[in-house]
Order: sequence, then structure tokens, then C-alpha cells
Amino acid sequence: MPGAPENPSSQRREEALEVLAQRSKESAGTRLRRVRLTALPIVQSALGAALAWWLATIPPIDHAQPFFAPISALIVLGGGLGQRLPRVLELVGGVAVGVLVGDLLVSWIGGGVVQLALVVALAMIAALLIDGGPLIVTQAGASAVLVVALAPADPTGLNLDRFVDALIGCGVGLVISILLLPLNPVSAARRQIDPLLTTVAEVLESAAHALAERDRAAATEALERARETQTDVDAMHSALEGANEVARIAPVRWQKRGHLAAYLDVATPLDYMTRNTRVLCRHVISLLQRDEPVPRVLPQSLRALAGAVRLLRIDLERGDEPREARVSAVEAARMATEALDHTGGFAGQVVIAQVRSLAVDVLLSTGLSRDEVQELLPGLPEGPVTYG
Repeated sequence: MPGAPENPSSQRREEALEVLAQRSKESAGTRLRRVRLTALPIVQSALGAALAWWLATIPPIDHAQPFFAPISALIVLGGGLGQRLPRVLELVGGVAVGVLVGDLLVSWIGGGVVQLALVVALAMIAALLIDGGPLIVTQAGASAVLVVALAPADPTGLNLDRFVDALIGCGVGLVISILLLPLNPVSAARRQIDPLLTTVAEVLESAAHALAERDRAAATEALERARETQTDVDAMHSALEGANEVARIAPVRWQKRGHLAAYLDVATPLDYMTRNTRVLCRHVISLLQRDEPVPRVLPQSLRALAGAVRLLRIDLERGDEPREARVSAVEAARMATEALDHTGGFAGQVVIAQVRSLAVDVLLSTGLSRDEVQELLPGLPEGPVTYG
């Protein structure tokens, strides 16, 4: 009937369908981005498996079913992606030791449930005896399992074909990961540092909002989010070590060393930045609990600081000189220092001190020396306050 009101249940169904459609689009975009980010590792693995199999089947090796060649290549490539070279070498050693010990024992005692347990135990002991770390020990046991379960003993006696195949696969994995198709060290560094910088900026913006609105719940939420960054900081340091090694030992990635250096310079100051952000959030909560006055310029200084962090992330990605990030960080310190004349309590003074400390962290992240930072930082007013 014309002019009749729309059925409420029908309207809700349409809204639900729109929400589902939007989520589907976002989910598809996330999946495509995940595929794009892992495209190189996928190509590495596919090429490594095929190349290892081919090398093991042509003369002079000429093995009919070199199962362990592609498996070993995949283990090295998959377990060593973005990892430091010692870890990759541990994987190689674990595979080789496990297959060798497995072959030796299976040729002697045969296969079976009890034999499987014994072979795995002895392979792991052998890895320990050669001073292997946890990774090489675990991989030795896993490789021994493959020998017993998938490749029964040769009735004619000891056969080292599987060991040779494992060495071929490990060698192919090393060559591909270091010489032919090494991961992009700048991309590896960016994947760790970009989200951290974004999180720090968002936490600072949340703290600014909490101060401006005197919202204690928002301040508490910002602190909780800041506390979650420590795991990401640890992952960042590990990823940067691996990226730096790739840039040093992979000839095809040598041209990335200059760009990577900017990310390496950020690592330690960014670590301090996350710690100082947590301290800042704690004292924002304290300021609100004490009902101390909030100078209008103080939230503004936090927003300027957040802007500096965002600008730093953009400049790092582009490989540009982070001049605007420096200007914004200095402005944040200036506004925080100005707020000293209007704060009325200890917690407020500590918040201001933390803004200045964070400004120093940002400036150090841009590649400046500590002396250069001190020259740029606005001086503190004469008086009893000595923070900064």
C-alpha cells in the first residue's frame, strides 16, 4: 500500500545484510593483504621444493624418490623466514643430525613403535651432544620421526641416500634464502615498526582526550593498550636483527642497507618511547585521580607529539629526512614546558616531564644525536621544577 511504513523486520534484515556485506569486503581485503605479504615466502618454498627434488634426481645423485630433499628445503625456508642466520643454521643442523641418526639406527634396529621412541630420543641426545640449542634438538627429533615413519629401513643395509637428500634440501634452502630470493629487509623492519609507531600515536591521542575530557576510564584504557606493546617491542628487536643480517650477507639486498639504517636507528628510541608512554599514562590517571588542574595546552602537546610519531612513520616508509616530525616533536616539548606555569600538582609536572622525554625519544628516532636534541629542546623555566 503506498505510503505504508516499512516492515521493521525487513528493515533489520537489510541492515544486517549490509553489515555482513561490509564485513565480507573487509575480510576479503584482509585475506588478499595476507597473501600479498606472504607472496615471496610462498615463491621461495615452491621454488626450493622443486629445485631440491630436481637436483636429487639428476646425475650424479640420481635418486628415484628423494623425499627428504624438498622436505628439508621447506623446513629451512619455512622455519628460517626472517630469522637470524644462526637460527637457520640450527635448522640445517637439526635436519641433518635427525636424518643421519635415524638412518643409522633404523638400519640396525628396524622400524616400529618402540624403535620410533628410541630413534627420536637418541637423535635428540646426539643434537645435545654437539651443543645444539632447543631448535636443533627439536628438529633432530622431528627429522628422525620422518625417517622411521615414512622411509623404512633398506633391507640391504645402511643407505645414506636420505641423508644426502636432506643435505641437498638444506643447501637449496640456504642458497634461496640468502642468495637468490632473500626477504626484503626493509619490508621486514617496516612490518614490525609501523604498527608500533601507530599504536604509540593512538595511545598518546587517547591520553590527550582523557586529559581534555577528564575521562579516567579512557586514561585507564590507554594505559592497558600501552602495556600490550612490550611483546611487539621484543618482536621488533628480533626482526631487525634478522633484517640486518639479510642486508649484510645477501648481495641482492645490499642496496637496501641505507634505507634499513633509518629503521635500525629507530629501534632503541622506540623501545624507550613505549616505556615512557606507559609511564605517561600512569601519571595521567594519577593526575585525574588527584583532581589536579589540566592546562589547556597540555592535551595539545600530546596531540602534537602523536602527530610527530605519525609523521616519523610516513618519513621512514618513504625514506625521507624526517624534518616535519622533528618540528612537531619540538613544538610538543615547547607546549608542555609552557604548561608548567599552569599546572598545580606533582602528577601534572610528571606528565609534562614525560612529554618532554617522549619528545626526546622521537627526536632521537629521527637520527639526531643526543647533543643535537638538547640544542633543539626548549629550556625549562627557572625554579624548583627540574624535570625534562
